[in-house]
Amino acid sequence: MLSLIGLFFFSPLLLVIPMLIKREDSALVFYRGVRVGRYGKPFRIFKFRTMVVDAEKLGGASTADDDPRITRIGKFLRHYKLDELPQLINVIKGEMSIVGPRPE
Repeated sequence: MLSLIGLFFFSPLLLVIPMLIKREDSALVFYRGVRVGRYGKPFRIFKFRTMVVDAEKLGGASTADDDPRITRIGKFLRHYKLDELPQLINVIKGEMSIVGPRPE
């Protein structure tokens, strides 16, 4: 229920952010990664894409704040943690919870 309220509350951002990402780079808007959740069960996590396309091929898995693979809008999204808003979808699907340990 709380995640549905969050989706409604953040819906203006959920509409504007994809347009900003597309304007900067016409590639995919979302990043989907695999995380390990409760009881070791893997699931796909959704985030707004903050890095250039094929960033994994250009460098390692971890990033620093000044990593050149991070887009301009990506820096802003990461700073304010807005890149994680699509994870509300994972909460609605029951793959994550709003409180508790972060998925691995």
